[in-house]
Amino acid sequence: MNISDVAKRAGLPAKTIRYYEEIGLVKPPRDTNGYRAFRESDVHKLAFLSRARALGFTIEDCRTLLTLYEDKTRASADVKELASAHLHKIEDKIAQLQSMRDTLSELVQSCAGDDRPDCPILKDLAARGSPA
Repeated sequence: MNISDVAKRAGLPAKTIRYYEEIGLVKPPRDTNGYRAFRESDVHKLAFLSRARALGFTIEDCRTLLTLYEDKTRASADVKELASAHLHKIEDKIAQLQSMRDTLSELVQSCAGDDRPDCPILKDLAARGSPA
């Protein structure tokens, strides 16, 4: 298969596939003419990577997940540990975003939004941006 066929099947841009090859996540063999000759296993790996990236795993996490996937003697505990750590990071980010939303919501509600120059949003930003 050529890269455009693989891109369609894996749901990834060709540029991403080339990048994954460059960093060693996939290693398709080359034909005698030098073109990549993707195998079904490469398509599967790329779809795997696409799904892992969609879940927010880093490239290095993806590298580890691929290694674990290919290791038939792996312990599922190793996979769970990696996924649990990632889940914890997501939960922390959600908490930060909720806090940001709550603060910004309060500031927006406190602003009259009229023609007067007084603005609690700008006052808050200026007060919190001042050096201690």
